[in-house]
Amino acid sequence: MNETVLLVDDEEGIRTVLSVAITDAGYTVVTAENGAQALDILESSSIPLIVTDIKMPGMDGLELLQRIKRDWPDSEVIMITGHGDVASAIKSLRLGAADFITKPFYDDALEVSLFRALEKINIREQLREYTENLEHLVLEKSKELVEAERMAAVGQTVASMSHAIKNVAGGLEGGMFVLEKGLELENQEYLRQGWEMVRRDVERIKDLSMDLLDYAKPVSLNPVETDPNGPASQVYNLMTSKAQAGGVDLILELSDDLPTMRMDPDAVHQCLTNLVSNGIDACQDLLEGDKKVWIRTMDGGGVSVRYEVTDSGNGIAPEILTKIFNSFFTTKGSRGTGIGLMATKKLVKEMGGAIMANSGSGKGATFTITIPTAHLVT
Repeated sequence: MNETVLLVDDEEGIRTVLSVAITDAGYTVVTAENGAQALDILESSSIPLIVTDIKMPGMDGLELLQRIKRDWPDSEVIMITGHGDVASAIKSLRLGAADFITKPFYDDALEVSLFRALEKINIREQLREYTENLEHLVLEKSKELVEAERMAAVGQTVASMSHAIKNVAGGLEGGMFVLEKGLELENQEYLRQGWEMVRRDVERIKDLSMDLLDYAKPVSLNPVETDPNGPASQVYNLMTSKAQAGGVDLILELSDDLPTMRMDPDAVHQCLTNLVSNGIDACQDLLEGDKKVWIRTMDGGGVSVRYEVTDSGNGIAPEILTKIFNSFFTTKGSRGTGIGLMATKKLVKEMGGAIMANSGSGKGATFTITIPTAHLVT
């Protein structure tokens, strides 16, 4: 393995016996006869695995453990305790020890403890590296986004983006903690839960990166003569299966007297897809009552064509409603990135239209896209 283990024990005989056992397990051994000597060694050498006796004159193992966790928090410490000294063993675990072994020693138990401690170090390092790479990727995409859009409020956007990254990084750290507990306790359920948390947040960061790439692309509309009901019908057919899977009733209400428009049906399709998907998600938090999402088209009094997406969810509080189109703001907590409504507003603006939202706590939400008659085919 070529990994080095620092062995700390004031008894020469114990150091000799354990040195042989640790060497036979494939590690290199460095020894210290007391806590002060161990700290001197750690100051000059990077040794992530430490095995130390608890009962030692001067600085005992518990004090040494605390010093190590303070100055070298990524190091893993295995404690040696006498048979029956359960109180000290439990205290050491509370102070951050990876494991403990009892006298008399069993080679298999020591080898397993060292292996588990090394696994914790390796997993932590891999997750840290992966998180740093993902954060670097997202920061690169956010820079492209700022440059492409020439946002006036650059400071606010970067702060919001950092918050989004922090949320994902926090989720990854949580998954790492559960994984470590699973290794420490040899608990398969913890390992499964921890990996699921990590997998979910990796998917989130991947989706965030792809959304940023899409958002940063210049808008290139392709207007053609289109029945305005067409995109709404297509979105209804596309999203019906997702709605049914979530127990949501998706309802399509089309106006019969809409004029043909010169518009980009793909852009309208994308906007409606974002809004309908959000509406379905909003219904998932509804504990009681009918879960419904409506897609409507209507004539805007002869001066525009309107699309409405309404959900029967819990609604959006007034103080939140004013922020929903802001950079990276989301009402979905850890489930959302806040890019969907940003992209929708951007597309609607490029089509010469406007988007607005109406809601209230417990009253559902309605999003309305209005495209003026200047874009109608006469």
